[in-house]
Amino acid sequence: MATMTIADLESQIAELTRRLAQLEAHSAPPPPAPAAAPQAAEVVPAPAGITEEELLAISAAIAAFLGVRAHIKQIRLVSTNAWAQQGRVSIQASHSLG
Repeated sequence: MATMTIADLESQIAELTRRLAQLEAHSAPPPPAPAAAPQAAEVVPAPAGITEEELLAISAAIAAFLGVRAHIKQIRLVSTNAWAQQGRVSIQASHSLG
């Protein structure tokens, strides 16, 4: 897997933002944004396990999904095997039984 630089990610975010603006111009008005939660008094830095590139990618994904920029207040790494299980289901479903 190729390592992307911050400049590469920023250019991808800019392109996605441009494409999102085009799509929004052709679609119905978006639903109103949810009310912002009160800001916390302290800003907690990202844990050492998350790199700046990963944080940018998460931020871009949230912006693409919501259609607006959101303030990330917390990121938790959750351990689960749901993705692995879904992958196994998909592979098993592709096998022919006959």
